Amino acid sequence: MNVETIRKDFPILSRKVNGHALVYLDSTVTSQKPKQVLEGVDDFYRHHHANVHRGLYVLSEEATAAYEGSREIVRAFINAPSVQEIIFTRNATESLNLVAMTWGRENIGAGDLIVLTELEHHSNIVPWQRLAKEKGATIEWVPVTDEGILDQAAYDSLLAKKPKLVAFTHMSNVLGTVNPAAEMTAKAHAAGAVVVVDGAQSTPHFPVDVQAIDCDFFVFSGHKMLAPTGTGVLYGKRALLEAMPPFMGGGDMILEVTKEGATWNDLPYKFEAGTPNFAGFVGFGAAINYLSALGMDNVWAHEQELTAYALEKLSAVPGLTLYGPRDANIRGAVFPFSMTKVHPHDIAAILDEHGVAVRAGHHCAQVLHSRLGVAATARASGYIYTTTGEIDHLVHALHHVRKIFPA
Repeated sequence: MNVETIRKDFPILSRKVNGHALVYLDSTVTSQKPKQVLEGVDDFYRHHHANVHRGLYVLSEEATAAYEGSREIVRAFINAPSVQEIIFTRNATESLNLVAMTWGRENIGAGDLIVLTELEHHSNIVPWQRLAKEKGATIEWVPVTDEGILDQAAYDSLLAKKPKLVAFTHMSNVLGTVNPAAEMTAKAHAAGAVVVVDGAQSTPHFPVDVQAIDCDFFVFSGHKMLAPTGTGVLYGKRALLEAMPPFMGGGDMILEVTKEGATWNDLPYKFEAGTPNFAGFVGFGAAINYLSALGMDNVWAHEQELTAYALEKLSAVPGLTLYGPRDANIRGAVFPFSMTKVHPHDIAAILDEHGVAVRAGHHCAQVLHSRLGVAATARASGYIYTTTGEIDHLVHALHHVRKIFPA
C-alpha cells in the first residue's frame, strides 16, 4: 500500500483546519470517504435513482441490481455462505437490537445467563440489559486484565455456568484489543451458547471470515469502512434467521397482507421493512471494492506498523498514560490516553487548534472506562490514510498541551 497515493483519493484530507493541514485521527468513530465512493453515489442519484424491488421499469431494475449487487459484495467480503444471510440495516447498533428483540425475545427466559465482556460498546450492552430485564435473565461479565485483554480463564469459568447467549466485540473500539473470536466462539458453542460478535471495528481493518469464526450472528457498520452513513449489516446463520420473527413490519417484508393477518417474505427481506438506504448501499459496495483492491492483509499490515510507531511515540510524552495492549499484533490502531491534570476535552480542544481531530469522552464504553478507573479518555485512531508523519504532528501538539497544563 502506498499511503500517499491513497490519500489523494480522499478530498477532505486536503482541508486546512485552524491554519494547519487536517490530521484526522478519529476513524474509529467514522472513516472518511474516497472519491470512488462519493462518485459512485453521485452517479447513482444522477442516472439510476428509483426505488428497489418495486418497479418493472428500467430505472427500478437498475437500482435493484445495484442494491442486490452490493449484497453479494458484502457476502463475499466476509465469506458468508449465502446472500440470504446478509441483512441490510442502518448500522451495527440496529443489527444488535434486531437480534436482541427477535431471537432474544423468542429464546431468552427467566433465569437464563447472558455473558458479555467489559470491552463492549454500549450497543452490545444496552440491548441485552433491556432483554434481561424484560425476561428475568441475568448478565455476567468477562473481566479485562490490566494489560487490556480479556481474562480467558474467567471466560471459561462463566461458560461452565452454561449461558444461553455470549456476545463480545471482535476488536475494542477503545483499546483496540483484538479478541480470539474463533476460539471464544468454539468454547461458547461447546457450552451450548449462541454467539453474537460485534465486528464494527474489526471488519474495516483486517480480513474477516464468518465461516471460520463460526459465530451465529456477526454485525458491522458501513460508515466505519469508507461507506456512507446509514449502512449496516447483520450476518446470521440461515436456520436461526428463518426461525426468528420479523423485527419491524411494513412494506417489502411481507408476502401477503389481509385483514386477518400477514405472512412474511423470504430471507433476507423479512428483516428489511420499508424503503432501504439503497443509494447508501451502492456506496457500501464501492467502499468494499476499494478495500478489496488494497487487500485487507495489506490494510492490517499498514495498521500494525502504524500502531507500533504510535505506541512508541505516545509513550514518550511526559505525563501521558496510554491504555490497552502494548503488542501491535493483537491491537488495532486505536490509542486512548489521559494526561495528568488535563481533562480529555481540553486535550481535544487544544489539538483541534493544531488541526488534529481526536475524540474525547467515554466513547460509548462506560463499563470499560470504569474498569480503567477514569471517567473519560482522549482517543486517537488511524486508518488506511493515516501516516507516521501525522502521528508525529499529534505528538508535537500533545507537547503543546503539556506546556499549557504543566504536570
